[in-house]
Amino acid sequence: MIRNPPPWPNGARCAVGFSFDVDADSVVHAGKRGGGLDEVHAVAQMRYDPHVGLPRLVDLFAGYDVPITCFVPGWVIDTYRKPVEHILTGRNEIAHHGMFHEWPSQQGIDAEREALAAGIARIEDLTGKAPRGYRAPYYGLSRNSFDLLIEAGFLYDSSLFADDVPILLQSESGRLVELPPPASVDDYNQYVSSRAFDYLMTVSPPNRALEVYKAEFDALWEWGGLFVPVWHPAVSGRPGPAMAIRSLIEHMIGKGNVWFATLEEIAAHVDGLVASGAWSPRVERIPFYDRPVLT
Repeated sequence: MIRNPPPWPNGARCAVGFSFDVDADSVVHAGKRGGGLDEVHAVAQMRYDPHVGLPRLVDLFAGYDVPITCFVPGWVIDTYRKPVEHILTGRNEIAHHGMFHEWPSQQGIDAEREALAAGIARIEDLTGKAPRGYRAPYYGLSRNSFDLLIEAGFLYDSSLFADDVPILLQSESGRLVELPPPASVDDYNQYVSSRAFDYLMTVSPPNRALEVYKAEFDALWEWGGLFVPVWHPAVSGRPGPAMAIRSLIEHMIGKGNVWFATLEEIAAHVDGLVASGAWSPRVERIPFYDRPVLT
């Protein structure tokens, strides 16, 4: 069913890159601007992320020696330095997620470039190196995003629900590896119903969410794909969802032949395969269209 799966290291059947968007309350202030000070309930809900959910998840994955990739806005690094530093106690990756969790698609090119540079500076200060990966806040890429990422030296993006395996994004500026998440494994779809965020969904019990995650993983394992869930410590770091993640990790380990890696490691592997000619992924030319389809 996947026509062209990449060869994974050591003959693994599939690759798994667990990813977390460590938004904290940046989403409140980015959305409400100065009104964020009056959103006390929403701020408290999202501060659960760095104070409780994030350290719980970092420790959970460390117990299985499974790495994670954390996409962290620059403001969150500034505001919650010690919890974010805890990510670096394991073989984990910190990647770029905007400066204030702003929509790139609502910024002009200069503002988007400035936000990108500001987030890079925070990650460099924290880790000692520039980030290699990016996920757009709200998945809200602009028509300029990919060229800006290439200009800034990024290796990969993980914002598009574009395929079941890595693809290449090619523009006149260069190329990026795209590591697509499955559309069904964002934890907001499973667990979040919040009047504070005007986001009202039917809340799933963790065992139902686990069945969704397992079904996606099992299919990708069968056909040689890439499993990149998009989760949030303020959501999946709570006790019930965290226990479901523990069960999922044990399910994956039980199946065997799984390559657990950071997204940077996966992107570097794909880049190496392409450079050596060992594998040729699908290539998407960007922008997808050079003029509006409808006017």
